[in-house]
Amino acid sequence: MSQGLVSMSYIVASILFILSLGGLSKQETARRGNYYGMIGMAIAIIATIMSDAVSSYTILIIALLLGGALGAKAALKVEMTQMPELVALMHSLVGMAAILVGYANFMDSSSSLAGAEKTIHHVEIYIGILIGSVTFSGSVIAFGKLCGRVTGKPVLLAVRHWLNLAMLLSVICLAALFIIGADTENAILPLVLMTIIALIFGVHMVMAIGGADMPIVVSMLNSYSGWAAAATGFMLSNDLLIITGALVGSSGAILSHIMCRAMNRSFISVIAGGFGNTAGGITEEVEGDIQPIDVTGVVQILRDANSIMIIPGYGMAVAQAQHTVNEITKLLLNCNKKVRFGIHPVAGRMPGHMNVLLAEAKVPYDIVYEMDEINDDFPNIDVTIVIGANDIVNPSALDDPNSPIAGMPVLECWKGHATIVLKRSMASGYAGIGNPLFVHENTQMLFGDANESLQSVLISLQS
Repeated sequence: MSQGLVSMSYIVASILFILSLGGLSKQETARRGNYYGMIGMAIAIIATIMSDAVSSYTILIIALLLGGALGAKAALKVEMTQMPELVALMHSLVGMAAILVGYANFMDSSSSLAGAEKTIHHVEIYIGILIGSVTFSGSVIAFGKLCGRVTGKPVLLAVRHWLNLAMLLSVICLAALFIIGADTENAILPLVLMTIIALIFGVHMVMAIGGADMPIVVSMLNSYSGWAAAATGFMLSNDLLIITGALVGSSGAILSHIMCRAMNRSFISVIAGGFGNTAGGITEEVEGDIQPIDVTGVVQILRDANSIMIIPGYGMAVAQAQHTVNEITKLLLNCNKKVRFGIHPVAGRMPGHMNVLLAEAKVPYDIVYEMDEINDDFPNIDVTIVIGANDIVNPSALDDPNSPIAGMPVLECWKGHATIVLKRSMASGYAGIGNPLFVHENTQMLFGDANESLQSVLISLQS
């Protein structure tokens, strides 16, 4: 395939990637956006295979078969509750690819670049390995936090800010040494030292971030992986990688900014170490008696209510209760009741986690509302059903300045006439704090597996 045709294919793939991002911005067009992305990636892969840049089809075919098999296995095996950690793991692979490509480019003796072009190429290599290292180690720690193998609580060193500053200055100094010694064997040592420092920084950065901020971390690492891909594109002189990486990097950065704004946090404060870590004093203890309720009581409340709000959380994903929730929703709508869903920006473990679950269950898009759209309506809500959520409905975010989630906007369901919370137990949420909502005078607790409890509610409503 001629270079002109390859370039044209890359342009078409880039346009499809842009259309994919546009489609993914709305629930109604998300499926179409996925199709655009799949077609664009297929075109990009075929064009690359057919280009003159490929010299060994044996290695390429083996890599394609191995990667395709692993991807297909992950798609078939990984459950929706495991999607956040899968995304984090995929980000780590992008980071590792940037590191390997960077070192391969540096050790490539066949390069004919000279003068300023060679210096620019070495700068690209250095930056690519730097971003890739931070992305790789940070994503591995994020994977560990999301799957419970690493503590979700922020690990804060007393001198963490000075440590970050020291690592930043070290990376800058090593960059100068690398560029100066790029034509000699003296350049490899600064490059290796920078890689080690960047790996340490990725670990330190994500370890210092608390569980309440993990959706932002996933979004942030998505942005980093995009910039790592773009850096790889510069190293390989591949326009498509540069464009695609820039799209992913910029969209991830924008999403992180939007989520931080929705949580009343600055991006820098999150990266500096955990949600609410600047709060002083001791968090208030949750005191009071819980009011349990059974399925019969829930059914009676739903039958008497006219306006119903459903707030899904990670517990709904764990119980895989979204399909049962949709069946109950359809039944209530058929009874001329007003049913709506309230979605918090950081519900679940990654951006849009709850939206994906509801879309999978085919919940109508027009009854799903974001927090900002629905929060003022709670005083007029007859009953709110909270399914496995904790931190996103926690009043201490507004009432307790010492809370780890102090200042985070939450769904203020306690302002409604009644709240029913479905949980397995009184265990705290991912942020590791208690919730005063559970002992609120208008709150009743339905304990047990969410799907089993809702199945019983559905059967009773149908009778």
